[in-house]
Amino acid sequence: MTPDRLNILFVTLDQLRADVVAGRLAGIAATPTLDRLAAEGVRFDQCFTATVPCGPSRASLLTGLYAFNHRSIRNGTPLARHHATVATEWRKLGREPLLFGYNDVAADPTGRDLADPDFASYEMPAAGFRELLEMRFESPLAWIGYLRSKGYDMPSPLPDRWFDLYRPIPPAGRTARPDDPLAIRAEDSETAFLTDRVIDALEARRDTVWTAHVTYIRPHPPLSAPDPWNRHVAPGAVPAPVAAGGPDHPFRRAWFSAPAQAGLWHRFDGDCADMDAATAQTLRAVYLGLVAEVDFHLGRLFDWLDAAGIADRTAVIVMADHGEMLGDMGYWGKDNVAVAAHHVPLLIRMPGLPGGTVRDAFVSSVDIAPTLIDMAGGTPPPAMDGASLLPLLHGDTPPDWRDAVLSEIDLAEPHAPTRFQTALGLDEHRANAAVLRDRDWTLVHFNGGLPPMLFDRRADPDEARNLAGDPALAPRVADMRARMLDLRMTRADRRLTAWHIG
Repeated sequence: MTPDRLNILFVTLDQLRADVVAGRLAGIAATPTLDRLAAEGVRFDQCFTATVPCGPSRASLLTGLYAFNHRSIRNGTPLARHHATVATEWRKLGREPLLFGYNDVAADPTGRDLADPDFASYEMPAAGFRELLEMRFESPLAWIGYLRSKGYDMPSPLPDRWFDLYRPIPPAGRTARPDDPLAIRAEDSETAFLTDRVIDALEARRDTVWTAHVTYIRPHPPLSAPDPWNRHVAPGAVPAPVAAGGPDHPFRRAWFSAPAQAGLWHRFDGDCADMDAATAQTLRAVYLGLVAEVDFHLGRLFDWLDAAGIADRTAVIVMADHGEMLGDMGYWGKDNVAVAAHHVPLLIRMPGLPGGTVRDAFVSSVDIAPTLIDMAGGTPPPAMDGASLLPLLHGDTPPDWRDAVLSEIDLAEPHAPTRFQTALGLDEHRANAAVLRDRDWTLVHFNGGLPPMLFDRRADPDEARNLAGDPALAPRVADMRARMLDLRMTRADRRLTAWHIG
């Protein structure tokens, strides 16, 4: 299949852990579509996001840059417009990048008036995309309009009270629980609605060559779902969260120093420290139910590709922007340095290539933009930190392929100090961390003079037991810090460094 005839369908799920596809949580929820994609394509078992949370992770996905280069390091931090994106590069190849959903990219204010409506939200499209469906997480306007047309009793005013759409409805006589169903019917959920609109738009383009980025909100919290997905998985069928182990650390104390996960479900107070085991299991089960719902609708999309007769000329990439702690060690969400927040699934089906293959090379989210550009017949810009995965898809591992993977997290806010800044006594420039993982070890390096964390990946794959305090392992910590510094020095903003003028 030549690139000029290849459709590209790039799908992201928000907050999907890797072990739901292959690992401890796999096989509990019904995921026939993801299973089919793995059987027909390539599964990358060592894929990690370059950064968390949503906005920064998508900036890395779409620019191919580490966070230390793109610097869109928090939700709402602008992405400088001089950075190329996969969409701007697709346009150079004559392709129109279609966006269904959201990019979570805050616009660059340089030289612009802040009264511009683009600065009313951080969930704007990245440069180059054509937003066909205005379906952002915090302002899902297209879905709100659809629900009104279907006669739902909507909270008012909208979109300010959009979160009330996720209010579980209990039976008469008791308070709501997370596994109570939503008022919205399954056929009208945001996942169903988005899939309907994608199929409609691509049906109109079935005889053309198209390039689409489809971004599902789920299984992102709030952890509540319409019937039957709210109780698709029984809490007793889900393994218990990983228990915390090893010595305490300032990061852990800071994480629990104040409530911080109010969005976990409707009207939750955000205090995870006092969550009981039964509630945690219920939430884990609802999360897997949301995964099953997304899988069901992905199946509809893939069935449409088959029925339209274009599956054999469509490359499909399905992955998550980042993971979810899901109660492991008491943590919830993705604002974390632990592996469950960073390890993500990646499945790629490429026409003409055999399926059912598993690759264990270290892959980063910065590799996705170069891969998508390569698939379309282009050459990734030299500034991009990642590399195309096409050689790996063909079974060839380049001799210089990475032997470790980098993830980053910023723990600060410039105008309202976070609980991390307050508890650790750090300003906005020093409340951050970088994580390097190789086959054997994980090193978490904290800025601001905090002690590091070190985990034995083979003996402790969940990264629950910090070994950094062992004097015998001090050389290991020093070695991994040096490798992390080498990586940053090698890849620091390469946009213009290959030029020589004069």
